[in-house]
Amino acid sequence: MGGGLWENLGILLAGALVVYGGLLLLLWGYARKNPDTVALREALRLLPDLLRLLKRLLADPALGWSVRLRVVLLLGYLLLPFDLVPDFVPLIGYADDAVVVALVLRSVIRSAGAEAIERHWPGTQTGLQLVLTLAGGTSPK
Repeated sequence: MGGGLWENLGILLAGALVVYGGLLLLLWGYARKNPDTVALREALRLLPDLLRLLKRLLADPALGWSVRLRVVLLLGYLLLPFDLVPDFVPLIGYADDAVVVALVLRSVIRSAGAEAIERHWPGTQTGLQLVLTLAGGTSPK
C-alpha cells in the first residue's frame, strides 16, 4: 500500500493535470465547432465587469469567508505572469483562465447562490446571462 508523501502528491498532481488537460481539449473542440459562440471582442468586454464582480464579491460581508477566499485565490491565479497554456496558443491560449474563472464562479454559485452573482454584476444583462451560463448557474429572466 505505502508510497511516500511525495509519491502520493505526485499521483494527485498528475491526476489533476489529466483532468485539466481533458477540460482544455473539450474547450478546444467546442471552440472549433462553435467559433461564433463568444467573439474575442465580447469576451474582452466582459473582463472589466468580471473584475468589478470579483471586487464586489470580496467586499460583501454577507458571503462566507470560504467564498471570499476562493475569489482571492482566483485573483492571485489571474495575476500570475505565467500560465500552464501560454496565451499566444491559438483557440486555447486563454482557455485555462476561462476554465478557472468558470470553476470558481460555479463554486461561488453553489455556496452563495446565483443571486450573489446577479446582485453584484456591474455589466449588461447579456453579459450576466453569459457568465451565469458559463458558470453553470441559472440564467436570469
